[in-house]
Amino acid sequence: MERSLKKTIRSSSYKKKPGAIRPRSHKNHKKTATPWDQAAQWYDSLVGLKGSDFQKEIIMPGAFRMLGLKKAQRVLDLACGQGVFSRYLHQKGMRVTGLDSSRALIRYAVKRSSSAINYEEGDAGDPHILKGCKFDAVACLLAIQNMATIDAMMKNVHRWLAPSGRLVLVMTHPCFRIPRQTHWGWDEEKKAMYRRVDLYSTEIKIPILTPPMRGSEVYTQTYHRSLQSYFQSLSQVGLQVDSLEEWASNKNSEPGRRAKAENRVRREIPLFMALSAVVAG
Repeated sequence: MERSLKKTIRSSSYKKKPGAIRPRSHKNHKKTATPWDQAAQWYDSLVGLKGSDFQKEIIMPGAFRMLGLKKAQRVLDLACGQGVFSRYLHQKGMRVTGLDSSRALIRYAVKRSSSAINYEEGDAGDPHILKGCKFDAVACLLAIQNMATIDAMMKNVHRWLAPSGRLVLVMTHPCFRIPRQTHWGWDEEKKAMYRRVDLYSTEIKIPILTPPMRGSEVYTQTYHRSLQSYFQSLSQVGLQVDSLEEWASNKNSEPGRRAKAENRVRREIPLFMALSAVVAG
């Protein structure tokens, strides 16, 4: 999750943990609540301590494998939200820093996590954030599509990565999973499900009701970009894509007339895409 704020957080929850590290906030941040701050309680309840089924079964294991880490390496969990992947990495023996610009989500991250994980509050595109820090890997899971711009963030990733470091990005598939622009359809003649894509090349901002339920008045933003945009942004800062993976949903439909067709198309059209990039040259 990607957002923006200011100053050291003061909360009694940090005092309750012996040795807990108070999250730091960069001095240039404005103390302004964001939609993700307003949705933080709902999001934390949704993700919980160990993540949703997709996170636990597909996203986090897949990202960890692509990172190719060794024990005790330094990892930055970029746009860490309430810290679910930071905790996963810590349990795997990594030295973890989580960065997010939502003050409320960082509070939940600290509350749920070991004090050995260092959490920082700040904007991923701020040129001064984590200045002087180096990491063996940077991961950004299901968050880059919440960032209004990504070029400044990519510059920072290049600065943060050690010479042999690796970036892994995981996102909902930008070709097939564009909110309001892609839809499931049913061909009665062929008895087949299909995915309709109404827009792809045009970059757009899409407001998402968060949480997605009646009575909610908070909208977060999703930013659709083409594959070309991601590759160009990486290349411009000296990061070279060396691997791309597409991950299908592992869900199955309830028994019924269309279940077989639904399960087939769910396997054929991927839900997530993951990119791995290294420092070029």
